[in-house]
This record gives sequence, structure tokens and C-alpha cells, in this order.
Amino acid sequence: MPRLLLNDELWSKLKKILLQERIYNKRNLRLMVEAMLYRLRVGCPWRDLPKAFGCWNSIYKRFNAWSTCEKWSAVFKALVTEPDVEWIFIDGSYAKAHQHSAGAASDSDEGIGKSRAGNTTKIHLAVDGYGLPIDFTVTSGATHDCKAAPELIAVLPQAGAMIADKGYDSESIREQIIAKGSRFVIPRRRNSLNGNDDLDKGLYRYRHLVENAFARLKQFRALATRFDKLKRNYVSVVAMACAFLWLPM
Repeated sequence: MPRLLLNDELWSKLKKILLQERIYNKRNLRLMVEAMLYRLRVGCPWRDLPKAFGCWNSIYKRFNAWSTCEKWSAVFKALVTEPDVEWIFIDGSYAKAHQHSAGAASDSDEGIGKSRAGNTTKIHLAVDGYGLPIDFTVTSGATHDCKAAPELIAVLPQAGAMIADKGYDSESIREQIIAKGSRFVIPRRRNSLNGNDDLDKGLYRYRHLVENAFARLKQFRALATRFDKLKRNYVSVVAMACAFLWLPM
């Protein structure tokens, strides 16, 4: 039997949320979820799943159906209970798009774009004061942080302070944060006329929490390298990884 990720305690917690999200409690539900987590962890093609999990095609079809209905995103949001929003940290990170992620039968770019690293997807992540993910968006790798930030900030709760790096140096982003009743901690670029005299450098040092969150998420190989052709399926991959970080909480 392959190495599994869910012990009885974690499965008991996850199962309740799955049932709340109207996922039918079939006899093999736990094994199917374990198969999805196995593929998330090792990054193997669906058809290379160990036979102990059952028919790979049935597992993929279930995953694809859940992705269409955004089930994993709903599970992740259900697990985010009482986050520490005194501080919220925002950042983006690239995921290399594997050659197997190309060729989707779609008119859109499916969240894959050209950047200095080649074909990439970008994950824009917000974490709380404990470094746990509270929300994210997925865009093509060519999307600048400033363009993706407004959509992410709009769905975040009010925080004592929102902290980000120079990639978010934009007056419109600062105004959006203030409008939410939060304080911004964003350094200005070197050529800025305003300077950084008002920057809370002590709080900015804790920005490593969002970097640490990316380091933990990218231990899942199907997230660190994108293999999914469809954006909705890769969003489910990221949501599964974020949900798994919240399960022991």
C-alpha cells in the first residue's frame, strides 16, 4: 500500500467538511481522497496512480468534476477558521508549467504565460499572522503582482496591517488597503520621491512568513510544477495543498 497522508483524526475532520459540501459518502471516498493527495504529493500522471487506489480514470473524473464545482476551494475555505488577521502577508510565486500542461482544448491561456522562466503559472497568496494561507488567486506567469493584487485584497478580511514587498508598490493598492480599514506596510522602490521613512521595518521583517508558506506548499510536487492542462484543476491542486496545511489546526 502506498504511503498515505490522512490518519483517522484528520480524515474524521475532513470527512465532515466533504459531506457539508454535498460530496456523496461512497464506500471508497477516503481511498479516492487519498489518491488525489498522493498525486498532489508525488506529481505523477493520473494513469500512473498505484492500483491500490482503484481505477485511475474514475479518480481523475471525480477530481475533474469536483474542480468544475470548485469543491476543493470550498473545502479549503471551510477549514480556514479564526485566522489571525492582525497581520496579513501577500506575495506571489511562480510554478513552472510542465510540457504536459500544454494543449488544453480552450480559447483562454488557462493561467499559463511566458515569463523569464519560460511557461509559468503564478500563485498569489495571502497568509495570516501564523503563516497559514487564507486565500489565493492563480494567474499566468506574465501577470504582474500589482495587477493581481486588487482581486485578492478585495476578498480578504479587514486586517490590522497588510504587508507586501516592492512588487506591490502602487498608490491604488495602498488606497484599497486603507479603504478596507487596514494599514499598509509596503516599501517604495529606490527611485521613489517619497522614500521609506514611514515604513514599519520591524513588521516588514516578518514577511518571511509568506515565503515560508510557499516553501511548505511547494513540498507538494504537483503544485511546485504544474502538470494540469486546465486552470480550474490547478486551482484545486493549490486549494488541496492549502487545506492540508489547515487540517491539523
